Amino acid sequence: MNILTMERFSKAYTDRTLFEDAAFHIQEGEKIGVIGTNGMGKSTLLKILAGIEETDDGEVIMGRNVKMAYLPQTPMFAEGDTVLSAALTGLDKNDMVLVSDAKAMLNSLDLKDFDQPVEQLSGGQKKRAALVNTLLQKVEILILDEPTNHLDNEMARWLEDYLISFRGAVVMVTHDRYFLDRVVDRIVEVEHGKIYSYPGTYAEYVGLKMQRQNIEHSSEKKRQNILRKELAWLHRGARARSTKQKAHIQRIEDLMNQAGPIEEQRMEMSSMASRMGRKTLEIDGLTKAYGDLVLMKDFSYHFVKGDRIGIVGPNGSGKSTLLKMLVGEVLPDAGTIVLGETIKIGYFAQDNVHMNENMKAIEYVREVAEIIQTPDGPVTASALMERFLFDGTMQWSKIGKLSGGERRRLYLLRILMQAPNVLIFDEPTNDLDIQTLSILEDYLDSFDGIVVAVSHDRYFLDRVVNRIFAFEGEGHVQQYEGGYVDYLRSRALRYPEKYTEDGGLKQSQIFGGGAVTDKKPAQKPAEGNVAEKNISSKNWKRSSDQNVSKKLKFTYNEQREYDTIDADIAALEEKLENLDARILQNATNSLKLQELTKEQEEVSRRLEEKMERWMYLTELAEKIAAQNN
Repeated sequence: MNILTMERFSKAYTDRTLFEDAAFHIQEGEKIGVIGTNGMGKSTLLKILAGIEETDDGEVIMGRNVKMAYLPQTPMFAEGDTVLSAALTGLDKNDMVLVSDAKAMLNSLDLKDFDQPVEQLSGGQKKRAALVNTLLQKVEILILDEPTNHLDNEMARWLEDYLISFRGAVVMVTHDRYFLDRVVDRIVEVEHGKIYSYPGTYAEYVGLKMQRQNIEHSSEKKRQNILRKELAWLHRGARARSTKQKAHIQRIEDLMNQAGPIEEQRMEMSSMASRMGRKTLEIDGLTKAYGDLVLMKDFSYHFVKGDRIGIVGPNGSGKSTLLKMLVGEVLPDAGTIVLGETIKIGYFAQDNVHMNENMKAIEYVREVAEIIQTPDGPVTASALMERFLFDGTMQWSKIGKLSGGERRRLYLLRILMQAPNVLIFDEPTNDLDIQTLSILEDYLDSFDGIVVAVSHDRYFLDRVVNRIFAFEGEGHVQQYEGGYVDYLRSRALRYPEKYTEDGGLKQSQIFGGGAVTDKKPAQKPAEGNVAEKNISSKNWKRSSDQNVSKKLKFTYNEQREYDTIDADIAALEEKLENLDARILQNATNSLKLQELTKEQEEVSRRLEEKMERWMYLTELAEKIAAQNN
């Protein structure tokens, strides 16, 4: 049952159109993951759902008594709020059960000082306090914008369990692919003004999207083939067919004007690493503490070329501090960090505070260089920006007008164009869309240097790293071989009293949200493979050798076919035109789109055969006429 429906809605700003004649719906209890390239309108969609922004046109219909709670990407709190009062904003602070749940949730998200003023919190801590406030509300729909940002792995696991058990509907923007796989039962992709819906998890979405794109390209290929034959007919000079001929010509014009599928832009990244000598980066006896809080004690490691190190641990355990010591921003209390002479570090920090928002994007890139040497040869700053999906208009936009994800992508470009041979990432997956993450992961596969990454993105860690440094408290940093899943298994074996076999905390509690319910299996789309019958012109043409000495003439059946083939073609053209319209109307319904596209392919095939047959009959008619003259 639909509890919210948006029909034929549009939304545009001065410099870009985000949605045009789009549609979206939410069913009761549904878990929806919203994905798409940065700047396509994901956050705007959530704001429209939450009633914070309005559509330019279209209709939003919500069921009676449906309430929703919204977690913004950057939450704001009232001056003087404490951690606890911020978590209880808009709620009954005298409800002791509610207050108890709030405290339990805050503890789970490592916000244990309930009286701490929110002004003293980091951006990530404020986001977690706002998340608690959102989850505590008794609503039918949770709307969450990047809920997993700033959550460590244990917190993300806790939130997964909570949302799976939540009885209402959830709509969330997140780039955490493991989170999507575990929680959602439908993926919605925002792309070029449209909204595409795919039943199932992220893993199923990948296959379904590829299938949709293959169908679109197959349909485009069919259109081009039909258009080629139609133009050949037009150039030959068709026999007069009055209104039928006019309809046929109109069909050709419609085919020519019909837009093909929009090619998905992909960011291009080629390795620009500098040469690395034998001596790389050596850590010996590293110790760091702040008062009584010991982050690391006597930690040593000598990096080698090709190392892919992932760093994990609770928030505040010292992960970012280690990175800052590696780049010289923080000094250790004891121990040494030695860099080889050829080492050139590229440091992708967790925030973008260094970026001047009044600077134009291209100016920010040109501060590094106007001409950049790449494996493909010298490239201008502007051309390199285009590879990173910054077109001419965006290049001259001020940084402050870019989306959070676009700023992170610009920041990444600036770092990579300096050709580092050691890449140090602090939460690289925050605000980067899935497409950019996938391309970055591919880039790191071919990167001929060292990668060190602090990340809470479990998919990224599994995809990229081959060794884990885990901050386990009291200054101890433990090494584990393999990716994130390997780390979970090894940690469970090392601490069986604390962790389950799959890596979760034992006796973890889920607060609120009702009883845990089994997720309904995702509905599988119907198979869309169509076995095409290839019929070439030889199936229709008789051998000329058989007819050399014979007088050309129509057979009885050929004459009947020649008399009626115009009407047959017109009927197929009309049917194809109706199918085109229905496909446009159902462009965002993957299951219906499959069904209609399958029918479209069959009608296109029949029309192509008719056109080939018509060309043969017309040629034969012309030869008969010439023979009789």
